[in-house]
Amino acid sequence: MRQSKAEVYLHLVWATLGREPFLTIEIERPVYRCIENEAKRLNCEVLAINGMPDHVHMCVRLPTSLTIARLMNQVKGVSSHFVHGQLPDCMAFRWQEGYGVFSVGPNQVSSVLAYIGGQKHHHSENSLHDRWEETDEEYQPRVLSAYDPSVGCPP
Repeated sequence: MRQSKAEVYLHLVWATLGREPFLTIEIERPVYRCIENEAKRLNCEVLAINGMPDHVHMCVRLPTSLTIARLMNQVKGVSSHFVHGQLPDCMAFRWQEGYGVFSVGPNQVSSVLAYIGGQKHHHSENSLHDRWEETDEEYQPRVLSAYDPSVGCPP
């Protein structure tokens, strides 16, 4: 059987509700493993996962059979259920509703993996890539300047 070829890489970032520091050092690894296992179950190739107490970054190679929305719904839902079922001291744990997703070209994958792997360092040194830290709830669209007829076509 023939399969479609796809080389679609995504950098995903999502946060805890209210950016509360729920992902403590004690639960960080088990939660990341849960997220990784669910993404793999959906046939994603997980290239990196890491984060901070209030958010997670993940880089995946997305299969042709999966939408971004389904991936995020599943990893957030399964991991939230895991936290509530396996870690009873974390009943207040919740994810924010939205997420950020960034397409990554094959030549950019290594820099995204380095950024994700160095999350703790980037945050402690304030060497963040601001766009890669945003989720949709925090995104403020840039205002385009008013139409200038000398520049080109009207909006």
